[in-house]
Amino acid sequence: MAKKEVSAAAEKVAKAEKATKKAEKQKNPNGNFFQRACKAIKKFCKDLKGEVKKVVWTDAKTVLKSSGVVFLVVAICGVVIFGVDELLAFLLSLLKRAAESISEAGAEETTTAMMALSRIFTLN
Repeated sequence: MAKKEVSAAAEKVAKAEKATKKAEKQKNPNGNFFQRACKAIKKFCKDLKGEVKKVVWTDAKTVLKSSGVVFLVVAICGVVIFGVDELLAFLLSLLKRAAESISEAGAEETTTAMMALSRIFTLN
């Protein structure tokens, strides 16, 4: 019976150890929110400093050349868009004039037909 008592006592000790381990696990090992935030900000600043050191700045001559190319391409695109816009406006004005002339011709035909009908009915 001594063995049963020893094993029961060992089980109680094991349960107590598990309970303390579980209580310790529930605590956040990294600290509270503010501690984690401070660590994250420090890490971010350190990484930022390392990345800024890796930046390669171009010289003024290269920047001016690149800027000139960009301005030239923008100007060419602007001229092309302006040309297409003017062409489409011209085509629309031609279509408008054609529609107006057709409607005027149709109106003249309608008035002539009305006059002919009125003559027929007045003769009777």
